[in-house]
Amino acid sequence: MKKIGLLYGQENSFPQAFIERVNAKNVNNITAEFVSIDKAIQGIPNEYAVILDRISQDVPFYRTWLKQAALEGTAVINNPFWWSADDKFVNNELAARTGVNVPKTALLPSRNLPVNTTDQSFRNLVYPFDWESIFAHIGFPAYMKPYNGGGWKHVYKVNSPEEFFAQHAHTGQLVMMLQEAIEYDSYYRCYCIGGKYVRVIPYDPYQAPYQRYLDKTQGDDDLEGVIIEQVAHLNRYLGYDFNTVEIAVRGGIPYVIDFWNPAPEADEATIGAENFEWVVETAANYAIERALRQLPGTDNLTWGEFMTHAVPGNQTAIVPGAKKTAAKKSATPVEKKAAKPVEKKAAEKKETTTKKTTTKKAKAKE
Repeated sequence: MKKIGLLYGQENSFPQAFIERVNAKNVNNITAEFVSIDKAIQGIPNEYAVILDRISQDVPFYRTWLKQAALEGTAVINNPFWWSADDKFVNNELAARTGVNVPKTALLPSRNLPVNTTDQSFRNLVYPFDWESIFAHIGFPAYMKPYNGGGWKHVYKVNSPEEFFAQHAHTGQLVMMLQEAIEYDSYYRCYCIGGKYVRVIPYDPYQAPYQRYLDKTQGDDDLEGVIIEQVAHLNRYLGYDFNTVEIAVRGGIPYVIDFWNPAPEADEATIGAENFEWVVETAANYAIERALRQLPGTDNLTWGEFMTHAVPGNQTAIVPGAKKTAAKKSATPVEKKAAKPVEKKAAEKKETTTKKTTTKKAKAKE
């Protein structure tokens, strides 16, 4: 009997529905249950073929325990080694290497000294930082947010250098990013499971949490196919089994705004009944799929194309001077398995070149 385990925290709708759905399918020699840990001793293996992780980002003990489980042959969703190594800034860099469009982004040193450091710890950091060049590159308005945060915590919209410094003064030891704000025509939050199953949902980040997920009719059907393909390809490249990607469309060009959500919200009251049903059903099927092909004592983790290319020294570089690309219209259904990424049609109009300190009217999440 192969066990699928769910590791979770405070959520109370998806975990129960997931376990019930897996077991209701009555797949021979497959069962699902909530993970139970009563000890963690090296050399004593766990009993799970697959573990779906929903909480280790907040519990270091769980994260280390999951790494040990993975070394023993458990297929952990998502890969705890890569999840630990990744962050929003690195994520943005890697996304650009897949050919998708991303906002201009800069990494910022923390406002206050980290614990156990002094001024001597930062002898390689030039002071003052070259803020003028950063502001000229990013432009205003812009968004400042933690390089490894989530849930809209410590996210600030700033419209000038003065506003930036005023907000940055309150960030303490957080390492922040400054990111170009994208003025968008439409916005989407896309669930991706298994690097191939994608659900595109029109989304309004400015609404209250329970009103952000919009009716499907409020999206652009002509863009669904290319968004599906870009989202699936991005997740395969990064190596995430269960993730959400947020996309802002400006002038027919999709910009990937946020895509480091390996424990995405899945509460029925928040995401809506239809989206919830899709997430539960797709996650259950994918977990069973992983359990069926899991081989005890071997590496059953998902390693993204970035890692599999990097190991033999074949990293994908960003092409200097590459033009931004526009989405090709496609009739690909939302819930179909994504195919290989299509070549994107070059935008007929280049974006208007601006001065270094150009300000842009923008609305954007993060």
